[in-house]
Amino acid sequence: MSQVTSWRPSRTMLLLILATIILSITSGLRQSFGLFMAPMAAIGITAVAFSFAAALQSLVWGLSQPVIGMLADRFGTRPVLAGSALVLAAGLAIAGTAEGPLVLHLGGGLLVGIGVAGTGLGVVLGTVSRAVAPERRSQAVGAVAALGSLGTMVLAPLGQGLIDGYGWRVAFFAFAGIAAVMVLFALPMKEGAPRDAGSPTAEDKQPLGEVLRVAFTHPGYLAMTAAFFACGFQLMFINVHLPSYLALCGLAPSLGAAALGLIGLCNTFGTYAAGLLGARYSQKRLLALVYLLRTIAIIAFLAVPASPTSVLVFAAAMGFLWLTVAPLVSGLVGKVFGLKHFGALYGFVFLSHQVGSFCGVMLGGFVFDLTGNYGAAWAGLIAIGLLAFALQWPMDDRTPAERARRDDAALAAAKPA
Repeated sequence: MSQVTSWRPSRTMLLLILATIILSITSGLRQSFGLFMAPMAAIGITAVAFSFAAALQSLVWGLSQPVIGMLADRFGTRPVLAGSALVLAAGLAIAGTAEGPLVLHLGGGLLVGIGVAGTGLGVVLGTVSRAVAPERRSQAVGAVAALGSLGTMVLAPLGQGLIDGYGWRVAFFAFAGIAAVMVLFALPMKEGAPRDAGSPTAEDKQPLGEVLRVAFTHPGYLAMTAAFFACGFQLMFINVHLPSYLALCGLAPSLGAAALGLIGLCNTFGTYAAGLLGARYSQKRLLALVYLLRTIAIIAFLAVPASPTSVLVFAAAMGFLWLTVAPLVSGLVGKVFGLKHFGALYGFVFLSHQVGSFCGVMLGGFVFDLTGNYGAAWAGLIAIGLLAFALQWPMDDRTPAERARRDDAALAAAKPA
């Protein structure tokens, strides 16, 4: 009699699956936030007021990320994920009770920002990076980030359907319930020791304060951080204001939800491809090309009349480029500074991204309320995308130790015999 054995995933595989589910849920909830702007106008929340909630969410997310990253580095991923999921659920529920801007800003801005910081890329990708061997790290991060975007494809149409059928308050409460479910996926997550080949690097042996001091004087880290500002500026503007822009063009509200869902679907393929390419080619150059290609896609979208076809083509193009930055930026942080303090270092880079998100969302709201259209805001997206490409392309991606050796060699060569 043959013995039948049941298949059980390894601990690493289970961690990757759970990380993917959590990232998928939090990404879908966050990227569907812009769907609530039009219906909330019925209670007197203007485009600027709603934009401030979304911008505050992004800014709080960025300011919280370094702190939450440090907590995850010190105490582990599981408690940070579970606690942040509950904060996210509370924020969405509070937003569902809003009668004016203040409660929306408290729930949808402050609390949702903290919750997303603890359940999003900064914490999840650090966990994935530590769980897999160095030669598979880029591919694993790309796969998790790619599959993690599928939540938008489901939650954006679901959110629009709930808004249309039951109202925006019910949609917010439903989203809060979905956020709370993430606790069930966070509790089984167990991390092992970082999977690095060989002995720890010099960067891994340094205390956090010294690593941060070195990072803040590293020209490559600073250039990448500045360029990441543009990433947040472009993407959050599109995420929040694209549905409103399409309505301004006379297109159906459902097209905005479909576009966000398509972005999530195409992002799955683009981000996975970025992970594969990042393992073989220059990550800094690939990152620069992402900024350039996004900007070209925006120019092409504005150059033709808005139609369902042009919107979906634009959404597909942006989707392929949406989270391609995730495996590339995380790969560069790990390559240059090691993984011991990954959460904190990625957190400060991501803070720049979220400051850009704040500025992009607020620019859209102010421009729309002042002019009745988004023309000047789109022009800002194009200019800042080109600037990001110029900053990222020549990035110095040497480790601090490599930079020190090169500098010592240059000084020695310059000394007279």
